[in-house]
Amino acid sequence: MTTTLFSMCAAVVLLAGGVRGWQEQAHVVPPPTFDPAAAGRTQDVAVLAGGCFWGVQGVYQHVKGVTSAVSGYAGGEKNTAMYERVGSGTTGHAESVQITFDPREISYGRLLQVFFSVVHDPTQLNRQGPDVGTEYRSAIFPLNADQEAVARAYVNQLQIARTFSTPVVTKVEPGKVFYRAEEYHQDYLERNPSNPYIAINDLPKLRELQRVFPGLYRETPVLVRKTPARN
Repeated sequence: MTTTLFSMCAAVVLLAGGVRGWQEQAHVVPPPTFDPAAAGRTQDVAVLAGGCFWGVQGVYQHVKGVTSAVSGYAGGEKNTAMYERVGSGTTGHAESVQITFDPREISYGRLLQVFFSVVHDPTQLNRQGPDVGTEYRSAIFPLNADQEAVARAYVNQLQIARTFSTPVVTKVEPGKVFYRAEEYHQDYLERNPSNPYIAINDLPKLRELQRVFPGLYRETPVLVRKTPARN
């Protein structure tokens, strides 16, 4: 079990030694064919899980239209929503990110396109790169029937088109509550860019976001903390 100062994500990359980090190039997927506009709304929320939440949060903090990205847990109960318990793989939780966004600037489906293209590899079952366990699963936690419809249709679209060489294993899990993670996990990528885990697994995702989605990329991230101290 890890301590709050030496996280499980970082521990895995050191123990794995020669394990290769995130792919150097994104697998660019087409936009969803079903992505209805959110009429009359100026704010919406999405909850996504795609491996260690440090990188997922870091990517969405650089996406235009996102007003907040918070690391946390979804899929389990409130009393087990803590890092040490989630890391046991027995709580049902996945490391997740709650993304608040302006649907006038970016749609839910467009967020999912980024999710499937640059955030993670949706064909890896219960793992992402060096991180292994159900807490690192690929999952979408829709907050309403409209989001669920978009998510299921998009996964089906990618499967039918054989967009990836192996099946998409992303789970769509409605009806789950998001619980905010401990403060030391918030803005982790921005505060620790020289961390070996971040450098190997997460900074390439930001480069790919900028390359693949230049119109969505913003240089200055939206942070949970106002002035994070960089190590």
